[in-house]
Amino acid sequence: MIHLINVKSLTAVLVILGVLFLYSFLSYSRTSHQQNITAENRLSADVVAVGNEFHLVAPEHLQYEQPSIVQGSRIDVVAVTPWLAPIVWEGTFNPVLLDSIYKPKNITIIATVFAVGKYIMFLKRFLETAEQHFFVGFKVHIYVFTDRPNEVPPVTMASGRRLIVRLVPTAKRWQEISARRMELIQMVIEEQLPNNRNYIFCLDVDSQFHGRWGSESLGGLVAVTHPGYYRDPRSKFPYERRPSSRAYLAPREGDFYYCGGAFGGLLQEVHHLAKTCRHNFEADAQEGIEAAWQEESHLNRYMWINKPSKVLSPEYLWQDFKPRNPEVHIVRFSGVVKNYADIRPNA
Repeated sequence: MIHLINVKSLTAVLVILGVLFLYSFLSYSRTSHQQNITAENRLSADVVAVGNEFHLVAPEHLQYEQPSIVQGSRIDVVAVTPWLAPIVWEGTFNPVLLDSIYKPKNITIIATVFAVGKYIMFLKRFLETAEQHFFVGFKVHIYVFTDRPNEVPPVTMASGRRLIVRLVPTAKRWQEISARRMELIQMVIEEQLPNNRNYIFCLDVDSQFHGRWGSESLGGLVAVTHPGYYRDPRSKFPYERRPSSRAYLAPREGDFYYCGGAFGGLLQEVHHLAKTCRHNFEADAQEGIEAAWQEESHLNRYMWINKPSKVLSPEYLWQDFKPRNPEVHIVRFSGVVKNYADIRPNA
C-alpha cells in the first residue's frame, strides 16, 4: 500500500515538473525568438505574441495606402519613359519605404565635385547643404577635385560620411575643367569597383541642395533632364550637330536633353559611360574638334544610345534664378546665381 502511494506521488510530481519545464521552455523560446529577429526580418514583419500565439505585424514603414496601377498620384506630368524607365517627380514615390529598402543593403554613395580655380568659392555651400539633404542617413563619400586644397572649407560631417580631397592641375580655360571630368571620374570608379554594389553621382559644385535627394534617385544609369529644355522639342536642344564629332546627334535623334552637371548610377554603369565619353572626347580633340558643350554633348550622345534606367525630373537640377514652373513642386538641387565672367578663366 505504501509502495503504491509512493509511485502515485512520484508520478504526480513528475507531471507537475514536466508542465513547469514545458511552460518555461515555451516562455524562453518566445522571448528568445523575439529578441533574435534580425534587422532583415524586421523589415518584412514584427512578431508579436497574442496569448499563446505568434502574429506577424507589418512595421510602420510598410503601412501605407494601397497603390493603384490605374490612377497615379501625378496626372500633370509623365512618370515613365517610352522605354519604361521611371521619371522621378515629387509625389511619385514613398521616401520612407524606399529608404527602408536601401538602408539595410549597406551601400555607399559616392559623389564627385570639381572645385577648380575660383569655383572653390561654391564648395562650402555645396558641402553644407549636402549634409542637410543628400542621402541623409546613408554612408556618403564626397570626392573634391581641386587645385586649391588649402582652401577646402572645414565642414562637420555626420557619422559614416567622408570628404576626400584630390589635387588636380590648374586649368587655363574653363573648357579644360569640363574636358577632364570624365577622365577623373573614371579613375575614381576604378578605385572603388571591387564593391560594385555602390553608387556614384557626379555633381556641379556651383550648386546647392534645397530639398531631399535620396534613395529614389538610385538606379543602374541615372540621368537628369535639363531645366532649360525639358519643355522644348528636340529641334531646340543644343546637341552637337556637326557630323564630324563623335558627339553628333542628327535632327531626328535624341530623347531628352540631359544635364552634364548631375548624373550617376551604379559604379560599373557610370564607369562605362565615363570611359566611353572620355575616349570620344579625346578622339575628337586629336582631330581638332571640341563638341558644343564638351562632356555634356558626349553624355547626351551616350544616353541616347544607352538609355538611362531612371530619369530624374528637373527638380534634381534647377537654376536658382528661374521661377518654378507649376509642375515643379519642389527644388532639390539647383545651380546658384553667378557671374561667369568673374569665375571662368578666359571665359
